[in-house]
Amino acid sequence: MRRKSGVPASPLPQRHGVDPVRLRLPVTGSWPTARAYLLERYAPAVGAERVEEMLDGGEFTAQDGPVGADRPYRPGEYLWFHRELPAEVPVPFPVEVLHRDDRLVIADKPHFLATTPRGRHVAETALARLRRDLGLPRLSPAHRLDRLTAGLVMFVVDPRHRGAYQGLFEQRLVRKEYEAVARFDPDLPLPRTVRSRIVKERGELASREVPGEPNAESRIELLDRHGSLARYRLHPHTGRTHQLRLHMAACGLPILGDPLYPEVLAEPAPDDFRHPLQLLARTLEFTDPVTGVRQLFHSRRELAAATAPQEWDAP
Repeated sequence: MRRKSGVPASPLPQRHGVDPVRLRLPVTGSWPTARAYLLERYAPAVGAERVEEMLDGGEFTAQDGPVGADRPYRPGEYLWFHRELPAEVPVPFPVEVLHRDDRLVIADKPHFLATTPRGRHVAETALARLRRDLGLPRLSPAHRLDRLTAGLVMFVVDPRHRGAYQGLFEQRLVRKEYEAVARFDPDLPLPRTVRSRIVKERGELASREVPGEPNAESRIELLDRHGSLARYRLHPHTGRTHQLRLHMAACGLPILGDPLYPEVLAEPAPDDFRHPLQLLARTLEFTDPVTGVRQLFHSRRELAAATAPQEWDAP
Protein backbone atom coordinates (compact mmCIF):
# COMPACT_ATOMS: atom_id res chain seq x y z
CA MET A 1 0.00 0.00 0.00
CA ARG A 2 1.21 3.54 -0.67
CA ARG A 3 2.59 5.13 2.49
CA LYS A 4 1.65 8.64 3.47
CA SER A 5 4.52 11.10 3.50
CA GLY A 6 6.54 10.76 6.69
CA VAL A 7 4.98 7.44 7.74
CA PRO A 8 7.67 4.78 8.19
CA ALA A 9 7.35 1.29 6.74
CA SER A 10 5.98 -1.38 9.04
CA PRO A 11 8.64 -3.51 10.76
CA LEU A 12 6.11 -6.37 10.89
CA PRO A 13 5.29 -8.57 7.90
CA GLN A 14 1.75 -9.36 6.82
CA ARG A 15 -0.01 -12.28 8.44
CA HIS A 16 -2.37 -14.40 6.33
CA GLY A 17 -2.25 -11.64 3.71
CA VAL A 18 -3.44 -9.02 6.22
CA ASP A 19 -1.46 -5.90 7.12
CA PRO A 20 -0.56 -5.23 10.76
CA VAL A 21 -2.46 -2.50 12.57
CA ARG A 22 -0.58 0.81 12.67
CA LEU A 23 -1.27 3.30 15.43
CA ARG A 24 0.25 6.66 16.21
CA LEU A 25 0.66 7.78 19.81
CA PRO A 26 -1.14 11.11 20.40
CA VAL A 27 1.06 14.17 20.10
CA THR A 28 -0.53 15.60 23.24
CA GLY A 29 -0.88 13.43 26.33
CA SER A 30 0.44 12.78 29.82
CA TRP A 31 1.05 9.01 29.83
CA PRO A 32 4.31 8.08 31.56
CA THR A 33 4.89 5.02 29.37
CA ALA A 34 3.68 3.54 26.10
CA ARG A 35 2.24 0.70 28.22
CA ALA A 36 0.00 3.13 30.11
CA TYR A 37 -1.41 4.48 26.87
CA LEU A 38 -1.95 1.04 25.36
CA LEU A 39 -3.78 -0.12 28.47
CA GLU A 40 -6.04 2.92 28.43
CA ARG A 41 -6.84 2.51 24.75
CA TYR A 42 -7.22 -1.24 24.37
CA ALA A 43 -8.04 -2.69 27.80
CA PRO A 44 -11.75 -1.71 27.56
CA ALA A 45 -12.01 -3.77 24.36
CA VAL A 46 -9.80 -6.80 24.99
CA GLY A 47 -9.03 -6.64 28.71
CA ALA A 48 -5.97 -5.43 30.59
CA GLU A 49 -4.64 -8.99 30.90
CA ARG A 50 -4.58 -9.42 27.12
CA VAL A 51 -2.76 -6.11 26.63
CA GLU A 52 -0.17 -7.16 29.21
CA GLU A 53 0.25 -10.51 27.44
CA MET A 54 0.87 -8.73 24.15
CA LEU A 55 3.47 -6.46 25.76
CA ASP A 56 5.20 -9.39 27.46
CA GLY A 57 5.19 -11.30 24.17
CA GLY A 58 6.67 -8.40 22.20
CA GLU A 59 3.55 -8.15 20.03
CA PHE A 60 3.58 -4.33 20.02
CA THR A 61 6.48 -3.18 17.87
CA ALA A 62 8.13 0.18 17.20
CA GLN A 63 10.63 0.99 14.49
CA ASP A 64 13.50 0.03 16.81
CA GLY A 65 11.98 -3.20 18.12
CA PRO A 66 9.38 -4.59 20.54
CA VAL A 67 7.71 -2.21 22.97
CA GLY A 68 8.70 -3.10 26.55
CA ALA A 69 6.52 -2.45 29.58
CA ASP A 70 8.74 0.44 30.72
CA ARG A 71 9.22 2.12 27.33
CA PRO A 72 8.79 5.90 27.74
CA TYR A 73 5.82 7.53 26.06
CA ARG A 74 7.01 9.28 22.88
CA PRO A 75 4.39 11.60 21.40
CA GLY A 76 3.73 10.95 17.71
CA GLU A 77 5.59 7.63 17.62
CA TYR A 78 4.22 4.87 15.37
CA LEU A 79 3.58 1.39 16.76
CA TRP A 80 2.38 -1.77 15.01
CA PHE A 81 0.73 -5.02 16.05
CA HIS A 82 -1.24 -7.87 14.53
CA ARG A 83 -4.90 -7.94 15.42
CA GLU A 84 -6.52 -11.17 16.45
CA LEU A 85 -8.35 -12.35 13.36
CA PRO A 86 -12.04 -13.11 13.78
CA ALA A 87 -13.30 -16.63 13.27
CA GLU A 88 -14.40 -16.74 9.63
CA VAL A 89 -16.33 -19.32 7.67
CA PRO A 90 -14.26 -20.09 4.53
CA VAL A 91 -15.97 -18.99 1.32
CA PRO A 92 -15.89 -22.23 -0.73
CA PHE A 93 -15.38 -20.61 -4.13
CA PRO A 94 -12.08 -19.68 -5.81
CA VAL A 95 -10.87 -16.27 -6.94
CA GLU A 96 -9.90 -16.67 -10.59
CA VAL A 97 -7.06 -14.57 -11.99
CA LEU A 98 -7.83 -13.48 -15.56
CA HIS A 99 -4.78 -11.25 -16.04
CA ARG A 100 -1.49 -10.63 -14.28
CA ASP A 101 1.49 -8.49 -15.20
CA ASP A 102 3.98 -6.36 -13.27
CA ARG A 103 1.36 -3.63 -12.70
CA LEU A 104 -2.10 -5.23 -12.59
CA VAL A 105 -4.05 -8.25 -11.46
CA ILE A 106 -7.57 -8.62 -12.84
CA ALA A 107 -9.51 -11.05 -10.66
CA ASP A 108 -12.89 -12.71 -11.17
CA LYS A 109 -14.36 -12.63 -7.65
CA PRO A 110 -17.04 -15.07 -6.48
CA HIS A 111 -20.21 -14.15 -4.63
CA PHE A 112 -19.95 -13.89 -0.82
CA LEU A 113 -16.26 -12.93 -0.79
CA ALA A 114 -15.42 -9.38 0.32
CA THR A 115 -12.92 -7.44 -1.78
CA THR A 116 -10.87 -6.07 1.13
CA PRO A 117 -10.65 -6.67 4.90
CA ARG A 118 -13.43 -4.96 6.81
CA GLY A 119 -15.45 -5.81 9.89
CA ARG A 120 -15.73 -9.56 10.39
CA HIS A 121 -14.34 -10.34 6.92
CA VAL A 122 -10.54 -10.13 7.11
CA ALA A 123 -8.53 -13.14 5.95
CA GLU A 124 -11.47 -14.44 3.89
CA THR A 125 -11.26 -11.61 1.36
CA ALA A 126 -10.13 -11.42 -2.24
CA LEU A 127 -7.21 -9.13 -1.38
CA ALA A 128 -5.85 -11.35 1.40
CA ARG A 129 -6.26 -14.50 -0.71
CA LEU A 130 -4.48 -13.01 -3.71
CA ARG A 131 -1.64 -11.64 -1.61
CA ARG A 132 -1.08 -15.11 -0.17
CA ASP A 133 -1.67 -17.16 -3.31
CA LEU A 134 0.29 -14.95 -5.71
CA GLY A 135 3.05 -13.95 -3.30
CA LEU A 136 2.26 -10.25 -3.78
CA PRO A 137 2.27 -8.65 -0.31
CA ARG A 138 1.99 -5.10 -1.68
CA LEU A 139 -1.08 -5.84 -3.80
CA SER A 140 -3.83 -3.23 -3.32
CA PRO A 141 -7.30 -2.63 -4.80
CA ALA A 142 -7.92 0.03 -7.44
CA HIS A 143 -11.65 -0.11 -6.59
CA ARG A 144 -14.07 -2.31 -4.67
CA LEU A 145 -16.92 -4.65 -5.38
CA ASP A 146 -19.68 -5.48 -2.88
CA ARG A 147 -19.17 -8.73 -1.00
CA LEU A 148 -22.40 -10.16 -2.42
CA THR A 149 -21.59 -9.15 -6.01
CA ALA A 150 -19.46 -11.40 -8.21
CA GLY A 151 -17.21 -10.43 -11.08
CA LEU A 152 -14.24 -8.34 -12.11
CA VAL A 153 -12.00 -6.46 -9.68
CA MET A 154 -8.78 -4.61 -10.52
CA PHE A 155 -5.80 -4.85 -8.16
CA VAL A 156 -2.52 -2.93 -8.43
CA VAL A 157 0.77 -4.81 -8.01
CA ASP A 158 3.18 -1.89 -7.60
CA PRO A 159 2.15 0.83 -5.09
CA ARG A 160 3.80 3.44 -7.32
CA HIS A 161 1.03 2.94 -9.88
CA ARG A 162 -1.94 2.75 -7.53
CA GLY A 163 -2.87 6.42 -7.92
CA ALA A 164 -2.91 6.18 -11.71
CA TYR A 165 -5.28 3.19 -11.74
CA GLN A 166 -7.49 4.51 -8.95
CA GLY A 167 -7.75 7.71 -10.95
CA LEU A 168 -9.38 5.81 -13.81
CA PHE A 169 -12.35 5.05 -11.55
CA GLU A 170 -12.41 8.45 -9.87
CA GLN A 171 -12.48 10.19 -13.25
CA ARG A 172 -15.03 7.70 -14.68
CA LEU A 173 -12.63 6.54 -17.38
CA VAL A 174 -13.54 2.86 -16.94
CA ARG A 175 -16.47 1.40 -18.85
CA LYS A 176 -18.20 -0.97 -16.45
CA GLU A 177 -20.93 -3.35 -17.49
CA TYR A 178 -22.95 -5.52 -15.11
CA GLU A 179 -25.55 -8.24 -15.54
CA ALA A 180 -28.45 -8.94 -13.21
CA VAL A 181 -31.42 -11.29 -13.01
CA ALA A 182 -34.76 -9.98 -11.79
CA ARG A 183 -38.44 -10.47 -12.58
CA PHE A 184 -39.70 -9.57 -16.06
CA ASP A 185 -42.09 -6.63 -16.27
CA PRO A 186 -43.65 -6.25 -19.74
CA ASP A 187 -45.07 -2.86 -18.78
CA LEU A 188 -41.72 -1.29 -17.92
CA PRO A 189 -40.23 0.58 -20.91
CA LEU A 190 -36.60 -0.36 -21.49
CA PRO A 191 -33.90 0.70 -21.99
CA ARG A 192 -34.07 3.51 -19.46
CA THR A 193 -31.70 5.75 -17.54
CA VAL A 194 -32.32 6.15 -13.81
CA ARG A 195 -31.02 9.20 -11.96
CA SER A 196 -31.45 9.93 -8.26
CA ARG A 197 -29.71 11.19 -5.16
CA ILE A 198 -28.38 8.32 -3.04
CA VAL A 199 -27.08 8.59 0.52
CA LYS A 200 -25.58 5.94 2.79
CA GLU A 201 -25.49 6.76 6.49
CA ARG A 202 -22.77 5.33 8.69
CA GLY A 203 -24.07 2.34 10.62
CA GLU A 204 -26.95 1.66 8.23
CA LEU A 205 -26.95 -1.43 6.06
CA ALA A 206 -28.85 -0.01 3.10
CA SER A 207 -28.48 3.12 1.00
CA ARG A 208 -31.56 5.20 0.28
CA GLU A 209 -32.81 7.71 -2.24
CA VAL A 210 -33.50 11.24 -1.01
CA PRO A 211 -34.74 14.44 -2.66
CA GLY A 212 -32.10 16.64 -4.20
CA GLU A 213 -29.63 16.96 -7.03
CA PRO A 214 -28.95 13.49 -8.54
CA ASN A 215 -25.56 12.02 -7.71
CA ALA A 216 -26.17 8.55 -9.18
CA GLU A 217 -26.98 7.45 -12.73
CA SER A 218 -27.58 3.96 -14.13
CA ARG A 219 -28.60 2.64 -17.55
CA ILE A 220 -30.84 -0.44 -17.55
CA GLU A 221 -31.27 -2.62 -20.65
CA LEU A 222 -33.12 -5.89 -21.25
CA LEU A 223 -30.84 -8.68 -22.47
CA ASP A 224 -33.23 -11.64 -22.64
CA ARG A 225 -36.22 -13.20 -20.97
CA HIS A 226 -36.48 -16.55 -19.15
CA GLY A 227 -40.18 -17.09 -18.41
CA SER A 228 -41.13 -14.84 -15.51
CA LEU A 229 -37.48 -13.73 -15.10
CA ALA A 230 -35.23 -11.61 -17.25
CA ARG A 231 -31.53 -10.89 -17.59
CA TYR A 232 -30.57 -7.23 -17.61
CA ARG A 233 -27.46 -5.30 -18.68
CA LEU A 234 -26.60 -2.47 -16.30
CA HIS A 235 -24.25 0.45 -16.94
CA PRO A 236 -23.37 2.49 -13.84
CA HIS A 237 -22.23 5.97 -14.86
CA THR A 238 -21.47 6.80 -11.23
CA GLY A 239 -20.32 4.65 -8.32
CA ARG A 240 -22.53 5.20 -5.28
CA THR A 241 -22.79 2.40 -2.70
CA HIS A 242 -25.35 -0.23 -3.81
CA GLN A 243 -26.38 2.05 -6.69
CA LEU A 244 -27.43 -0.67 -9.15
CA ARG A 245 -29.26 -2.67 -6.50
CA LEU A 246 -31.17 0.39 -5.33
CA HIS A 247 -32.01 1.62 -8.84
CA MET A 248 -33.27 -1.80 -9.91
CA ALA A 249 -35.48 -2.03 -6.82
CA ALA A 250 -36.75 1.50 -7.42
CA CYS A 251 -37.89 0.37 -10.89
CA GLY A 252 -39.83 -2.49 -9.34
CA LEU A 253 -37.14 -5.00 -10.38
CA PRO A 254 -35.31 -6.03 -7.20
CA ILE A 255 -32.37 -8.26 -8.06
CA LEU A 256 -32.86 -11.89 -7.10
CA GLY A 257 -31.15 -12.81 -3.84
CA ASP A 258 -30.87 -9.23 -2.59
CA PRO A 259 -31.22 -9.13 1.23
CA LEU A 260 -31.38 -5.33 1.40
CA TYR A 261 -33.57 -4.02 -1.41
CA PRO A 262 -36.42 -3.24 -1.53
CA GLU A 263 -36.41 -4.12 2.20
CA VAL A 264 -33.82 -5.30 4.69
CA LEU A 265 -34.27 -9.01 5.38
CA ALA A 266 -32.82 -11.21 8.09
CA GLU A 267 -29.17 -11.95 7.34
CA PRO A 268 -28.54 -15.59 6.37
CA ALA A 269 -26.18 -17.73 8.42
CA PRO A 270 -22.46 -17.22 7.65
CA ASP A 271 -22.23 -20.69 6.14
CA ASP A 272 -25.35 -20.32 3.96
CA PHE A 273 -24.07 -19.85 0.42
CA ARG A 274 -27.38 -20.59 -1.28
CA HIS A 275 -29.22 -18.00 -3.37
CA PRO A 276 -26.33 -15.63 -4.17
CA LEU A 277 -27.22 -12.12 -5.27
CA GLN A 278 -27.81 -12.32 -9.01
CA LEU A 279 -25.51 -9.43 -9.87
CA LEU A 280 -22.29 -9.81 -11.84
CA ALA A 281 -19.61 -7.28 -12.80
CA ARG A 282 -19.26 -8.60 -16.35
CA THR A 283 -16.95 -6.15 -18.15
CA LEU A 284 -14.10 -3.72 -17.46
CA GLU A 285 -12.75 -1.62 -20.34
CA PHE A 286 -10.16 1.13 -20.00
CA THR A 287 -7.02 2.64 -21.47
CA ASP A 288 -4.04 1.65 -19.37
CA PRO A 289 -2.66 4.92 -17.90
CA VAL A 290 0.90 3.56 -17.89
CA THR A 291 1.13 1.88 -21.32
CA GLY A 292 -1.65 3.67 -23.21
CA VAL A 293 -2.99 0.28 -24.41
CA ARG A 294 -6.75 -0.28 -24.52
CA GLN A 295 -7.75 -3.16 -22.23
CA LEU A 296 -10.97 -5.19 -22.21
CA PHE A 297 -11.79 -7.95 -19.72
CA HIS A 298 -14.88 -10.16 -19.37
CA SER A 299 -15.93 -12.24 -16.38
CA ARG A 300 -16.17 -15.97 -17.02
CA ARG A 301 -18.86 -16.42 -14.38
CA GLU A 302 -22.55 -16.90 -15.08
CA LEU A 303 -25.62 -16.02 -13.05
CA ALA A 304 -27.23 -19.23 -11.89
CA ALA A 305 -30.78 -17.88 -11.99
CA ALA A 306 -30.33 -17.29 -15.72
CA THR A 307 -28.56 -20.52 -16.62
CA ALA A 308 -30.09 -22.93 -14.07
CA PRO A 309 -33.01 -21.22 -12.30
CA GLN A 310 -34.31 -24.40 -10.66
CA GLU A 311 -30.89 -25.15 -9.20
CA TRP A 312 -30.49 -21.57 -7.93
CA ASP A 313 -33.92 -21.65 -6.26
CA ALA A 314 -33.39 -25.06 -4.61
CA PRO A 315 -33.83 -25.05 -0.82
